[in-house]
Amino acid sequence: MDEEGDTGAAPGPGDYVDLRVRCTGDGIELVGYYFPWGSKHIRYEDVHGLRRVDLGAARGRTRIWGTANPGYWANFDPGRPRKSTGFVVDLGRRVKPLVTPDDPDDFEAVVRARSGLGPVPPGGPSRAPIV
Repeated sequence: MDEEGDTGAAPGPGDYVDLRVRCTGDGIELVGYYFPWGSKHIRYEDVHGLRRVDLGAARGRTRIWGTANPGYWANFDPGRPRKSTGFVVDLGRRVKPLVTPDDPDDFEAVVRARSGLGPVPPGGPSRAPIV
Protein backbone atom coordinates (compact mmCIF):
# COMPACT_ATOMS: atom_id res chain seq x y z
CA MET A 1 0.00 0.00 0.00
CA ASP A 2 1.38 3.43 -0.86
CA GLU A 3 1.21 6.54 1.37
CA GLU A 4 -2.18 7.52 -0.03
CA GLY A 5 -3.71 4.16 0.78
CA ASP A 6 -3.78 2.88 -2.81
CA THR A 7 -2.96 -0.81 -2.93
CA GLY A 8 -2.51 -0.81 -6.68
CA ALA A 9 -4.71 -3.92 -6.92
CA ALA A 10 -6.32 -4.27 -10.33
CA PRO A 11 -10.02 -5.12 -10.37
CA GLY A 12 -10.87 -8.72 -11.08
CA PRO A 13 -13.95 -10.88 -11.58
CA GLY A 14 -16.52 -10.30 -8.86
CA ASP A 15 -15.06 -6.92 -7.86
CA TYR A 16 -17.08 -3.72 -7.63
CA VAL A 17 -15.54 -0.62 -9.21
CA ASP A 18 -16.84 2.87 -9.95
CA LEU A 19 -15.07 6.25 -10.05
CA ARG A 20 -15.15 6.80 -6.27
CA VAL A 21 -15.50 3.34 -4.70
CA ARG A 22 -13.51 0.19 -5.43
CA CYS A 23 -14.01 -3.23 -3.86
CA THR A 24 -11.20 -5.53 -4.91
CA GLY A 25 -9.77 -8.67 -3.37
CA ASP A 26 -7.67 -6.48 -1.04
CA GLY A 27 -10.52 -4.45 0.44
CA ILE A 28 -12.55 -1.29 -0.08
CA GLU A 29 -10.87 1.80 -1.47
CA LEU A 30 -12.67 5.14 -1.03
CA VAL A 31 -11.19 7.48 -3.61
CA GLY A 32 -11.02 11.07 -2.40
CA TYR A 33 -11.67 10.23 1.24
CA TYR A 34 -8.74 12.47 2.13
CA PHE A 35 -9.57 14.86 -0.72
CA PRO A 36 -7.58 15.98 -2.52
CA TRP A 37 -4.68 14.01 -1.09
CA GLY A 38 -5.64 10.40 -1.19
CA SER A 39 -7.80 7.36 -0.77
CA LYS A 40 -8.80 5.39 2.30
CA HIS A 41 -8.26 1.66 2.18
CA ILE A 42 -10.44 -0.57 4.38
CA ARG A 43 -9.66 -4.24 4.85
CA TYR A 44 -12.75 -6.46 4.73
CA GLU A 45 -11.89 -7.93 8.12
CA ASP A 46 -12.13 -4.43 9.63
CA VAL A 47 -15.77 -4.01 8.53
CA HIS A 48 -17.98 -4.63 11.57
CA GLY A 49 -21.22 -3.58 9.93
CA LEU A 50 -22.77 -2.12 6.80
CA ARG A 51 -25.99 -0.10 7.01
CA ARG A 52 -27.93 0.94 3.90
CA VAL A 53 -29.38 4.42 4.30
CA ASP A 54 -31.74 6.70 2.40
CA LEU A 55 -30.07 10.04 1.68
CA GLY A 56 -31.92 13.33 2.18
CA ALA A 57 -31.07 17.03 1.89
CA ALA A 58 -29.63 17.26 5.42
CA ARG A 59 -28.78 13.58 5.53
CA GLY A 60 -25.86 13.27 3.16
CA ARG A 61 -27.27 14.02 -0.27
CA THR A 62 -25.96 17.60 -0.42
CA ARG A 63 -22.65 16.78 1.28
CA ILE A 64 -20.04 16.53 -1.50
CA TRP A 65 -17.20 15.78 0.94
CA GLY A 66 -16.56 15.86 4.67
CA THR A 67 -19.11 16.27 7.44
CA ALA A 68 -20.95 18.51 9.86
CA ASN A 69 -21.26 15.53 12.22
CA PRO A 70 -18.03 14.33 13.87
CA GLY A 71 -19.24 10.71 13.91
CA TYR A 72 -19.34 10.35 10.10
CA TRP A 73 -17.17 11.25 7.11
CA ALA A 74 -18.28 11.37 3.47
CA ASN A 75 -15.64 10.71 0.81
CA PHE A 76 -15.45 13.16 -2.11
CA ASP A 77 -18.35 12.42 -4.48
CA PRO A 78 -19.56 15.28 -6.69
CA GLY A 79 -22.36 12.99 -7.93
CA ARG A 80 -23.84 12.46 -4.45
CA PRO A 81 -26.64 15.08 -4.89
CA ARG A 82 -28.11 12.85 -7.65
CA LYS A 83 -28.00 9.70 -5.51
CA SER A 84 -30.63 8.44 -3.09
CA THR A 85 -28.83 5.53 -1.39
CA GLY A 86 -25.68 5.40 0.71
CA PHE A 87 -23.98 3.13 3.22
CA VAL A 88 -22.56 3.73 6.65
CA VAL A 89 -19.53 1.49 7.12
CA ASP A 90 -18.96 0.54 10.76
CA LEU A 91 -15.25 0.03 11.39
CA GLY A 92 -15.57 -0.22 15.15
CA ARG A 93 -14.25 3.32 15.53
CA ARG A 94 -15.81 6.65 16.42
CA VAL A 95 -15.88 7.94 12.82
CA LYS A 96 -17.83 5.89 10.27
CA PRO A 97 -17.43 6.44 6.52
CA LEU A 98 -20.54 7.39 4.52
CA VAL A 99 -20.19 5.84 1.05
CA THR A 100 -22.37 6.44 -2.03
CA PRO A 101 -21.54 3.86 -4.70
CA ASP A 102 -23.01 4.19 -8.19
CA ASP A 103 -24.54 0.70 -7.94
CA PRO A 104 -25.67 0.19 -4.33
CA ASP A 105 -26.88 -3.40 -4.80
CA ASP A 106 -23.61 -4.65 -6.32
CA PHE A 107 -21.51 -2.78 -3.75
CA GLU A 108 -23.50 -4.21 -0.85
CA ALA A 109 -23.35 -7.76 -2.20
CA VAL A 110 -19.56 -7.65 -2.62
CA VAL A 111 -18.87 -6.09 0.78
CA ARG A 112 -21.24 -8.40 2.66
CA ALA A 113 -19.81 -11.50 1.00
CA ARG A 114 -16.14 -10.57 1.47
CA SER A 115 -16.43 -9.19 5.00
CA GLY A 116 -18.52 -12.11 6.26
CA LEU A 117 -21.47 -9.93 7.28
CA GLY A 118 -24.02 -12.29 5.77
CA PRO A 119 -27.23 -11.38 3.97
CA VAL A 120 -29.00 -8.04 4.09
CA PRO A 121 -30.95 -7.73 7.36
CA PRO A 122 -34.74 -7.39 7.05
CA GLY A 123 -36.40 -4.02 7.38
CA GLY A 124 -35.03 -2.03 4.46
CA PRO A 125 -32.88 1.10 4.55
CA SER A 126 -32.88 3.52 7.47
CA ARG A 127 -32.51 7.29 7.42
CA ALA A 128 -28.99 8.52 6.86
CA PRO A 129 -27.29 10.44 9.65
CA ILE A 130 -27.05 14.20 9.43
CA VAL A 131 -23.67 14.90 7.81
